[in-house]
Amino acid sequence: QVQVLESGGGLVQPGGSLTLSCGVSGSDFARIETAWYRQAPGHQREFVASLHTAGAANYSDSVKGRFTISRDYRKDLVNLQMKDVKPEDTAVYYCNVECLVSVRRRHFWGQGTQVTVSS
Repeated sequence: QVQVLESGGGLVQPGGSLTLSCGVSGSDFARIETAWYRQAPGHQREFVASLHTAGAANYSDSVKGRFTISRDYRKDLVNLQMKDVKPEDTAVYYCNVECLVSVRRRHFWGQGTQVTVSS
């Protein structure tokens, strides 16, 4: 079984920075793509950014230029570096990992980490 764990959430002031991390544990799987989503109260879960193992990164228009998704190969983490955060970035952030498990593509979600942007 593949398990996904997010970390790094917290309270940050508008204009500040925060880095979220996503780790994956388990066996007999191959990571294909890692993505971050977020869900604010009363809103649907929305796409934030993704990183394919081949290197391609994608961002939603709302975070483009402010957030950066990257892979830390030494720690085997996928990080989401958030800069110039805004109150509307407040949400629970979820990591989604697409893996190849026994020749089948499967998606795994983490439990989420809260990010609150407030002064």
